[in-house]
Amino acid sequence: MRLGRFMLGGLLAMLGFAAQARQPVLFDGFEYAGHDAVFAQPLAPGEYRNPVLAGFSPDPSVVRVGDRYYLVNSSFAYFPGIPVYESRDLVHWTPIGHVIDRPSQLDFDGLGMSRGVFAPTISYHDGTFYVVNTAVDSGGNFIATATNPAGPWSDPVWLRGVDGIDPSLFFDDDGKAYLLNNGTPEGKPQYEGHRAIWLQQIDLAKQVPVGERKVVLNGGTHFEQRPIWIEGPHLYKRDGWYYLMCAEGGTGPQHSEVVLRSRSVWGPYAPYEGNPILTQRDLPADRANAVINAGHADLVEAADGRWWAIFLASRAYDRVHYNTGRETFLLPVTWKDGWPTILPAGQPIPPAAKGPSFLQAEARPSMLTGNVQWHDHFDGAALDPAWLFVRVPKQPWADLRSHPGKLAIHPLAEDLDTLRNPSFLARRQQNTQFEASTSFAVPVDRDVEAGIAAFQNEHYWYALGVRRDGGHLLLSLRRHRGGEVATVATAELPGTLHSLALMISGDGGVYGFAYDDGAGWTWLSRHEDGTVLSTDVAGGFIGAVVGPYARVLGGQ
Repeated sequence: MRLGRFMLGGLLAMLGFAAQARQPVLFDGFEYAGHDAVFAQPLAPGEYRNPVLAGFSPDPSVVRVGDRYYLVNSSFAYFPGIPVYESRDLVHWTPIGHVIDRPSQLDFDGLGMSRGVFAPTISYHDGTFYVVNTAVDSGGNFIATATNPAGPWSDPVWLRGVDGIDPSLFFDDDGKAYLLNNGTPEGKPQYEGHRAIWLQQIDLAKQVPVGERKVVLNGGTHFEQRPIWIEGPHLYKRDGWYYLMCAEGGTGPQHSEVVLRSRSVWGPYAPYEGNPILTQRDLPADRANAVINAGHADLVEAADGRWWAIFLASRAYDRVHYNTGRETFLLPVTWKDGWPTILPAGQPIPPAAKGPSFLQAEARPSMLTGNVQWHDHFDGAALDPAWLFVRVPKQPWADLRSHPGKLAIHPLAEDLDTLRNPSFLARRQQNTQFEASTSFAVPVDRDVEAGIAAFQNEHYWYALGVRRDGGHLLLSLRRHRGGEVATVATAELPGTLHSLALMISGDGGVYGFAYDDGAGWTWLSRHEDGTVLSTDVAGGFIGAVVGPYARVLGGQ
């Protein structure tokens, strides 16, 4: 599905907003190229690469329908929200749509980038797809439905009286459906991070919870050890057992996945003695190609009877930093003595692994993992689905139709530190080593700046932009690092220049910024602190993005 129904459809006729008084900035194209050494290693026959979705693809959930698999991820305050992917082999995924693709569905204004939509789960029952999710600080828990996973999806149906986060659905053999989610425990929490997993029957026809809501897991697998942040619950049924699988330990380096089971859906649930069934917290921090934060898994049974786990983890550099955020990984599940296990203790997540028996050959180079080589010529009728908006656009400032073959950005007064929607298009940083570049016509209006940005959230970003300043052009590199705001490099360019190319390069925690005014690339600054864009520094649950922007100076 192309991202056209909102931004480039009938609303294009509504371009009579304030920014239209200024000339749009015309971008010719955008290139992204990854160069990670671990991805350069060739695959053996039948192998696949981890992660299967590289760059900011957290909290995955998966369901099989026939010979197809469907996957959703968290998107937090980005729009469109909750991406939906399709695959025939669990490895090669194709984006087919979004659950939140209409501005009327949700509003993220005023929210930090790590708020918005958390941890969706996708399920299928009797011809209908269900996504249950939490809109944090913007509505609470809801259900959206569709008969086609590509959409359209319904507007959110709010689950009143269900607090907490991370809801999921379970369909039992007797036709009953259940809603489970993370919430505060009964009574007063006994320590920081004390949470519980709640279960309640739900009437799917009316999409309302019914009957008693009951705690089925208090605190975690061993309450006496004061476990923290039990969340991401899923229920499965196999051989008469109900399996409750949850994330535990928080989403950082102590993250893990645990499993319990019961003969009754209501419990009591007994923990597996071999828990956790997935973690990387017991490995040396200084190991090569470290993958950390592993957890928040979902299981799926393939058509051949084998089970697989899809989960989040992060590729780290310098032990603790990760600019690519939490990504989606895949590993096989082994059933041992009636328990599912994903990875033995002390074993690192492999960058390559043997794939499913039904693994298919990739028909073309992947744009979702590996050393991605991607170029958008802006020659389509609608934006490529790789592009994201920071919060929900209130006006259609991104335009492909008025100047065919160009992206016209009608600049808004919002800068990247806004809690609303700036005129900035974002795509995920998918590699630790990469370059991203764009070329464009320099702004005509003196109060307009345009360029390229590397963005983590509203408080942590770089912007490399050009504007007119007297008889010349001023190129500047701005950095926001929490409360510290600085212009770290500038250059004067001839005022007669009509077009310019700008580039951002990344190598772990070192970022470079360059320009090409027709005479080849010149570095404006080659050794900037890239940890500004790492999740552990910037906080939250997302990864870095890059893309073109334009803005009206002075908040006019």
